[in-house]
Order: sequence, then structure tokens, then C-alpha cells
Amino acid sequence: MESTLDLTAWIALGAGILSFLSPCTLPLFPAYLSYITGMSVKEIQTSTEINVRKRLLTHAVFFLLGVSTIFLSLGVGVSLVGQWMQQLISGEIGLFLQRIAGLFIIIMGLFVAGWIKFGALMKERRFQMTRKPLGIIGTYFAGIGFAAGWTPCIGPIFASILVMAGSQPTQGAFYTVMYVIGFAIPFLVLTYFIGSAKWLVRHSGKIAKAGGVLMIAMGVLLFTGQMTKISNFVLRLVQDSWFANLG
Repeated sequence: MESTLDLTAWIALGAGILSFLSPCTLPLFPAYLSYITGMSVKEIQTSTEINVRKRLLTHAVFFLLGVSTIFLSLGVGVSLVGQWMQQLISGEIGLFLQRIAGLFIIIMGLFVAGWIKFGALMKERRFQMTRKPLGIIGTYFAGIGFAAGWTPCIGPIFASILVMAGSQPTQGAFYTVMYVIGFAIPFLVLTYFIGSAKWLVRHSGKIAKAGGVLMIAMGVLLFTGQMTKISNFVLRLVQDSWFANLG
């Protein structure tokens, strides 16, 4: 069981990275930085001054804190609901929720890859702010507004993490934390190396398709109950390699 949780945590981390690199988020990344810092996109992309980089990173951190507030609240809430369901319903509820999670992730993977479309998911619902936020506190609330919105790519991917959190409620908050870390890592890295975003934007569609395929594969493994076997196999490989190095 422990190895399964470890593997699923890495999957949640990858889901966070995929959410940021999706065609719905990455192309808008420079515009978000421009909005929360009050700097022009051109100034952000061309400036090499250390003070400018510090300013960008400071605002990026507070933006991510706002995003994390919403994501973690949802993750904890779903975990509590999952625990309540397990206490309320006896029997094979864990296996049932796992299969539901697998089926849901397969559908969302098809959506992220662009092979099926849902009109309701394609509509963005986010707080519209007409004025720039006031300082880092305003940046924090801008992050809350971003996370509370429903975007075509982040919504399905994060929803898959929430479904996994509901199926394994004792680890739900941990999965959400890993998802947030996965979202934050490329956000902070590209904030500092903003010029690298141009190359990634050109390939964001391919990244989304690859991520969708991985989501489908993960969903199949969850649905069929093969995730545990693969996790144990990976764990044995790591343990054998570790003991071999000790010897």
C-alpha cells in the first residue's frame, strides 16, 4: 500500500506540472506576470536586472500562495467527504471509488489530449479584475481568483486529483500538496527564466497530448487494479538497486 501511495504522489506531482504546461495556462503566463507586477510583457521578457527578477519571484510566490489556498481547501474537503463515505458505507467501497476514479481520469485524459470535447468544460469561469492588484497582498488575491476559475485544462486535471483524493481520503491532502508543488515548480522556474517560455508555448499542444495519454494510462491502471502491482515492482527494483550498492 505504501508503495502505491508513493507512486500516486509522483503522479499528482506530474499532474501539477502538466496543468501549468497546458495550452490553457502557459501561453497566458507572461500576461499573468504582467498583471500581478504591473510591468509590461516586453519589460518582463527583456529585463535582466536582479531587482526585476526578485520582484517577479516575490509576486510569483504570493500568487502561488493564493492558488494553493483554493487547491488545498478543495483537496482537504474532498478527503473529508471520502472519509465520511467510507465510514457510512461498508464493504468494497474503496475498490468502487478506485474504479470510479480510474474511469473519470480516462475520460479527462481523452479531454486533455483533445480527442473528446465537453462544451461546459471549454468555458472559462474566473473572477474578472479590471484593475491591477495592490502590492503582494493583491497578488495573493489574484491567485485565489485564478484558482477559483474553471479553465479548460486545469479543471479536468485537478478534478482527477480530487477524485483520487476521494478514493484514498487518508492521503487526499498529501496528493493535493504534491499537485500544488508540481504546478509551482515550473511557474517559479519560468518566472526567473522567462525567455524559455517562448519555446514551451510553441510545443504546449504536444505536451498536452502526451499528458493526456499518461492520464489515460493511469486511469486504466487504477480501474483494473494494476497500480498496486506496478508500484510493488518499482519498489522492488529500487530496493534491489539500493542493497546492491550497499554490497
